[in-house]
Amino acid sequence: MFKSFFSERTLPLAATILVCLALYGWGMIQYRGFRDTLVLGNLLTDNAFLIITAIGMTFVILAGGIDLSVGSMIAFVGVLIAVLTRDFGFHPLAAAFVALVIGSLLGGAMGWLIQAFDIQPFIITLAGMFFLRGMAFLINLDSVPISHPFVDAFAAFRIPLPGKGWLSASALVMLAAVAGGIVIAHFTRFGRNVYAVGGDRASAALMGVPVGRTTVRVYALSGFFSALGGVIYAFYTASSYPLAAVGVELDAIAAVVIGGTLLAGGIGFIAGTFIGGLIQGIIQTLIAFDGSLNSWWTKIVIGGLLFTFIVMQRLLTRSFVGLRKAA
Repeated sequence: MFKSFFSERTLPLAATILVCLALYGWGMIQYRGFRDTLVLGNLLTDNAFLIITAIGMTFVILAGGIDLSVGSMIAFVGVLIAVLTRDFGFHPLAAAFVALVIGSLLGGAMGWLIQAFDIQPFIITLAGMFFLRGMAFLINLDSVPISHPFVDAFAAFRIPLPGKGWLSASALVMLAAVAGGIVIAHFTRFGRNVYAVGGDRASAALMGVPVGRTTVRVYALSGFFSALGGVIYAFYTASSYPLAAVGVELDAIAAVVIGGTLLAGGIGFIAGTFIGGLIQGIIQTLIAFDGSLNSWWTKIVIGGLLFTFIVMQRLLTRSFVGLRKAA
């Protein structure tokens, strides 16, 4: 049982969990306020949109691809919701539904271009990143507030936790998205196809896996989750801005990799991405509690963790390949 748990697939996840527990434990030892559930509630709320976006990125990386358009999608969705609500009288939920549909269609379109023309995902999604950011500026150049009773109620919603903490609506949506991602990845045929395509594309095709259809659906799913992240971001901040979420695509990739998903594809867990996103939030919170460190130390520490996890992934891959050959 011990050997089956610490396998090629689960060792990166186990390392992620240990890092998360170590960082949170360090915070509890160093700072008394870190022990309160208020910190946990804030972690879940402040990182909700990033974790939701990273769930979609996980599916893309599991399938052996990459999606650089997610940050621009968040900005585009936010501006779209704000303008639909302010200028066209849409209810925020109706505007959010429109944004989710458009986000899924745009993601699926990028997946179709990647599959149909055999173009590197990096190139297509880079073009998508510029296109969506440009569309955000085309819709509106300035920051647009989202003034609506529903948005106010969404921001004010609280479920009390023991202590001073609470779960916000953003946190609850994020947790539901994580649960949905786990079900899709591990309990559906589509999820098995994603792992197969990422593990070995040619072998997956020979086994009858619909590689092209899976690729399109993966990017449509990434578009949906990044659009959902944009909805939560817009409701959380009650505003939109075309320059919002610049660089979030890199934070999402970092959450996925720190969460134990191999960049080569085929190995990874949605739960690991959730923990990877929390790790970034914990690092930011620790630096805020310290008070003497510049906020850019967050990027330095995350960069160090990324180097560590990528090297660890490479070493694990080589060691397990060597063991298989020896066997």
